[in-house]
Amino acid sequence: MGFWIFMLFMDLLIPFTMIGFGRFFMKNASKEINAVFGYRTSMSMKNKDTWEFAHKYCGKIWYASGLVILPITVMSLLLVIGKSTDYVGTVGGIICGVQLIFLIGSIFPTEITLKKIFDKNGKRR
Repeated sequence: MGFWIFMLFMDLLIPFTMIGFGRFFMKNASKEINAVFGYRTSMSMKNKDTWEFAHKYCGKIWYASGLVILPITVMSLLLVIGKSTDYVGTVGGIICGVQLIFLIGSIFPTEITLKKIFDKNGKRR
């Protein structure tokens, strides 16, 4: 049971991170462009307008995705209570991999939308 609790805690990190940073990005996107914290791609760092837009857009995706994968994660791990450590670990690893697809996958719609709204120099179309 101890390993199951550990796996539950570890697998909840990504959804809670997505929800937390999603809310933060949606509300605090007006921070200065920096190379340390935030949604940093060459397109998002063109200017303050692209920076703010990218954070708000990606924040919405992260927040919504986090809310969707959170209950799925909990339900999936509830199904493996009492199973072997190897089985719980395998299921937990698969869940984490799927969560990472959502986390990293948010880059694609954000970049596509940035390119639709802004030209290559960062000016709105």
